[in-house]
Amino acid sequence: MAVDTSTQVKAVAKYIRMSPRKVRRVLDQIRGRSYREALIILEFMPYRACDPVTKVLRSAVANAEHNNGFDPVDLVVSAAYADAGPTLRRYRPRAQGRAYQIRKPTCHITIAVAPGPETD
Repeated sequence: MAVDTSTQVKAVAKYIRMSPRKVRRVLDQIRGRSYREALIILEFMPYRACDPVTKVLRSAVANAEHNNGFDPVDLVVSAAYADAGPTLRRYRPRAQGRAYQIRKPTCHITIAVAPGPETD
């Protein structure tokens, strides 16, 4: 879906303590959908990633409404992606004095909304 980038309004959540791969699984479901439809999908999906994604989506729509004067009913999720953030490295003690590394990934969630086609 090609959307004019000048009308896109976005919101970003950084350093979310969650794997970007698990967040992308949720973002793939809402990309290209209307704001209302995306909220309903996020409400009933059984994943932990839905909470921060919902928060970012609401923030993007609030930005569009407040800063650009868009009506939330007309907005469509034009872009949604999760980039990898810095990985926290922790160590787990193991047998015979060894230490195994544990990686705790973080991600940056970006959601952009734009006015969709008029449905009158």
